[in-house]
Amino acid sequence: MDQITFKHDTVLSDVHMHRSNAHHLMTRLTSVGQPVFRSRFRILAESHDDSDSGKGLTNEEKDKHLRKDGVTSPEQDEEEGNQGNMEPFLDEDGDLDVTHRPRKNSADEGGRDLVCPIILQQSVPDLEQDEEHVDDDEERCSKDIIRIEHTMATPLEDVGKQVWRGALLLADFILSKPDTFRGATVLELGAGTGLTSIVMATTAKTVFCTDVGEDLLRLCHRNVFLNKHIIEPAGGEVKVKQLNWHQHSLCTDADLEFSWTEEEVADLYDNTSFIIAADVCYDDDLTDSLFRTLYRLCSSFNQSCTVFMSLEKRMNFSLRHMDVCCEAYNHFKHCLSQLQDMKDSRCRFKVENVPLNFSQFLLYERIEQLELWKITGSSIEF
Repeated sequence: MDQITFKHDTVLSDVHMHRSNAHHLMTRLTSVGQPVFRSRFRILAESHDDSDSGKGLTNEEKDKHLRKDGVTSPEQDEEEGNQGNMEPFLDEDGDLDVTHRPRKNSADEGGRDLVCPIILQQSVPDLEQDEEHVDDDEERCSKDIIRIEHTMATPLEDVGKQVWRGALLLADFILSKPDTFRGATVLELGAGTGLTSIVMATTAKTVFCTDVGEDLLRLCHRNVFLNKHIIEPAGGEVKVKQLNWHQHSLCTDADLEFSWTEEEVADLYDNTSFIIAADVCYDDDLTDSLFRTLYRLCSSFNQSCTVFMSLEKRMNFSLRHMDVCCEAYNHFKHCLSQLQDMKDSRCRFKVENVPLNFSQFLLYERIEQLELWKITGSSIEF
């Protein structure tokens, strides 16, 4: 299981694809048999106030942190390859003569290497017991390292178990505007691995990190535990909860894992001032359910609410149009227009695009297809 197997219905995030030189540690199997990897995301610079927005990091600074994490860029590889300009060793026929590293002989006379099998755990690990086996003390105490467990190459219905560029973009925005969210109660919809909620908890007071599916929510809860070293010193709290966009009410059954208590429901409706969602619009039916959920929540909150949504425009070939298009993105824009044009007696919505001129704190490619949208919902006073 040291290689990822791709199938016709498999999706792999560009974040994991482009971090191929990084060390992905396979830790266990999920309850449904999917291999779980652990990746590290380094916050490249300390957060600063809004006046510094847009400055970002220089290429030299990014390269320095890349080397620190054991990741090399193509430019570095080229540099290292050109160092020395040593004359290659050729044999008598002019072919390249490659000197192989000597290998130790096995105790076995057949010369075969010793094989040590590894038993992977296919269950939900005990968080308290596993704390002893979290990486070394230096990394555990480091405040600029985010550790995320995730899967790779999943079916479309399990894409929430991967890390996507939209989540990193939204995390960048939060890190660049800490005063905006300081002390706030925040709800994340479709949180996936929980990376954005974890970053939000470094400045917000309470973050309701929500999604559906026990396996995914357990993975998210696991990641919250792995990042206590950056959440607890900031005084924030992440509560992993179930929130199904297709249902009109919250799950309050105390016998079910990740259900809501009455106090948490009251806190959500009384104090939530921000809703965030990262790269959750890839299916038209889900997008419709998302916007219905946004309307229902914003209309029910006891105060005005601001929504920040990040997404990536993805080009796909459409048999219906016989051309390359962005159908999921176009449907998202249609829903945005409908929300803004809605004439309702309870709530009014204002939609605006957020310029991506804020600083970059996490290592990823901020491509031009990435977008960030701000939706302001305000109740209508009579």
